[in-house]
Order: sequence, then C-alpha cells, then structure tokens
Amino acid sequence: MKFFFAALLVFSVSAHAQVLAKIGSREITKQEFDQKYELLKGQMVEVPDRKTVLDDMVKFEVGLQEAQKKKMDQDPLIRDRMMQELYKGFIERELSPKIAKIQVSERDMKDYYSKNPEIRTSHIMIEVRPDATAEQKKEARKRAQEIYGNVRKSNSKFEDLVKIYSDDIMSNKTGGDIGWQTRLTHHPALYRASIKLNVGQISDLVETPFGFFIIKLTGKRAFNEADRAMLRLAVQEEKKKKLFDQFITGIRSKYQVQINKGAL
Repeated sequence: MKFFFAALLVFSVSAHAQVLAKIGSREITKQEFDQKYELLKGQMVEVPDRKTVLDDMVKFEVGLQEAQKKKMDQDPLIRDRMMQELYKGFIERELSPKIAKIQVSERDMKDYYSKNPEIRTSHIMIEVRPDATAEQKKEARKRAQEIYGNVRKSNSKFEDLVKIYSDDIMSNKTGGDIGWQTRLTHHPALYRASIKLNVGQISDLVETPFGFFIIKLTGKRAFNEADRAMLRLAVQEEKKKKLFDQFITGIRSKYQVQINKGAL
C-alpha cells in the first residue's frame, strides 16, 4: 500500500512538471506552455497550433541563450532597451487596474471641450528644412516676416495669398485649408495659436521646427457638433496622464532627486 501511494505521488508530481522541451539547462514544462497558450488565445484572433507555439518558444529560448553567450545583455544600447521594457512593464502593471476604472462623463467632455474645441484653419507655410543652417534659418525668418507684412496689408482673399506665398504643396490645392483638427491631431504650437483667434481672424507669425506659419481660423465647432468618439478618447487620455503624473510624483518623493539646471 505504501508503495502504491508513493508511486501515485511520483506520478502526480511528474505529470504536473512534465517537460515538453529542454534547451541546454532550460526546461519548458507543460504547465508553462499551457499558460503561454492560454495567454495567446486571449490576445490573438487566430492562434497557431500547439506544435507551432512550442516551436516558437524553443526558437526564442535558443536565441536568448545565444545572445547571453555573446554577452549582448552587457551592450549599452541593449541594456537601455531592456530598461525601457522594464519601466513600461512596471508602469503597466501598477496603473492598468486604475486605468480600467476611468470613467468619462458628459460634464468631463464639456469641460474639456470648452478649452480644447475642434477647429478648422487655413495656413501659409514658409518652410525651414530640418538640416537648415543658422544662416538659412535667418533668411527664412526674414522672408516669413516680409510675407506676413504683405498678408496683413493685402485686400486679397487668404486662399489667393496661399497660392502666392505658401511652401505647403498639399494645402495649396485647397487654399491652405487643412480640415477640422483637434488638440490630439494638430501640431501643439499651431493649435495653441489657432484657438486664441476668432473665426475669420489671422494669427501672428507662428514658429515651429519645420517652418513659420500664418494661420487663419475658418471654423470652430460647438460642443454638440464635436466628434464624440474622439472627444471621449481625448478626455480619457488626459485622465490617464493625470493618473500617471500623480503616480510618478508619489514614487519620486521616495528618492533624492538632484537636477543641475545650469548644465542644461
């Protein structure tokens, strides 16, 4: 009888820790594989067959062991990427449950929209190439100021001035019109300048990393006309950011942080 129970115990343990593959000293157990397979079923529309999944796990382990043998984990660039993944994994684990509980009310959307409306603009762009020299940037600024002065004095329609002055080939075809934009879809500097305008008003010269802009506000949607899905997403993102900032601030208080602003 004792032998029977001992054999049963051994069988139970070995079944639980059944090894499906061994790569060097690393073993992939059936339990580990089943957990991986169930995870994939929740992530993929069409999960590969079990043999393919196991083969992929073996390939991963072979590649990982070879990378460790070559000491790639000591490469500064690789280590930086590993740290980035560790950081992202930490943030996701800590904040995912709280993010899942975020709710967006009608009042939330109205409050957000009052400060971040959907707008429609047309613009004249004076391009500055990313590789421009200091002298070229200076020349572009001078040209932009001259064009801005001409636009302010002109009695011509803005769309006609676009065709004369703008370097933006795509929007030239529409008289400078770039359609409806939100804070999420527009360049931050251009959006900030645009929402300060009244419909029909022309902005001061706006500088961005890729050029100078003269903006005309041509439309501003009321709250009941706004894209609700986009608006809900924007509010949700704002709440996520607030949650993240509060979380990091709380952690930061545990550490002694010193910043040398003079060296910036």
